Amino acid sequence: MKHQGLDHLAIAVPSTEEALKVWRDRLGFPVVCSEVVNGGAVRLTHLDLSNVHLQLVEPLTPDHPLQSWLNQNGPGLHHFCFKVEDVAASRAALQVEGLAGEATPHQGTQGKRALFLTKSATQNIPVEITGA
Repeated sequence: MKHQGLDHLAIAVPSTEEALKVWRDRLGFPVVCSEVVNGGAVRLTHLDLSNVHLQLVEPLTPDHPLQSWLNQNGPGLHHFCFKVEDVAASRAALQVEGLAGEATPHQGTQGKRALFLTKSATQNIPVEITGA
């Protein structure tokens, strides 16, 4: 997989509006975009940190896996994400290396595709890739 740098750092939050009071209002990071994806299951809000985005990830359904993650951990750093040119091509290369397993791409921000690597292959560190 050839990456093109860091795309975003993602923070899981129970409420985007509450998180924006810190990251936008108090620290001054401007909102780039905010949208609901994956059939209304999650809101992704990107803030511009100049060299990378901060992504606020708010689960919107009670059965979303991030709800239980938030219940156990509270708001916090959830994953980091690399930019790639092509998620499908990167997935194939990552599978050869044993890093993607059976992972399937999902809807990312602004029409991008995204894919989580296999956590057991990355020392349980959540890593995502995103791109076309």
